[in-house]
Amino acid sequence: MKTQYYTATSLDGFIATEDNSLHWLFPLGDLNNSSYPEFISEVGALAMGSATYEWMVRNADQVAKETGSPWPYDQPTWVFSSRKLPTINGADVHFVNGEVHLIHSEMRAAAKDKNIWIVGGGDLAGQFYDAGLLDELIVQVGSATLGKGKPLFPRRVLSPHLKLTSVRQMGVGMAELRYEVHKSE
Repeated sequence: MKTQYYTATSLDGFIATEDNSLHWLFPLGDLNNSSYPEFISEVGALAMGSATYEWMVRNADQVAKETGSPWPYDQPTWVFSSRKLPTINGADVHFVNGEVHLIHSEMRAAAKDKNIWIVGGGDLAGQFYDAGLLDELIVQVGSATLGKGKPLFPRRVLSPHLKLTSVRQMGVGMAELRYEVHKSE
């Protein structure tokens, strides 16, 4: 079982625009021609920040058009937020507030022998890293620049903490980088 941050980023290191839009990403590649289908089959629970969840709510019609459902996940999802957020019918969502290490064991139990996916955002993934709970980063780098926006991973992480384990080209617009998080003993 791993806790993984699987995401896409612009070439200049942003996962979303300043207004949390992901529309820059869609023209860059086909999700079905990526590692996503294999990745999601190994996921047993999800962690999501409030901005990512709110994007899902705002774009439920587009998500339904692309996936067949306004909530495309079968796995239980923990949404980290200090605010009250709307619900999505049919979604197994747990709204939580607090330290990630306090919720992680509950997520591990729900995931059973599968992985935990930190969907976004970058600061939430950073909180898992800070708590020593992040095992892997899977970053798909797109051939677009945003200039500013929501950062990929707003933490200072210096070598040798991230070990590059693979690089894969995905069409002409994306490359996937996989990093193992080295944990100090």
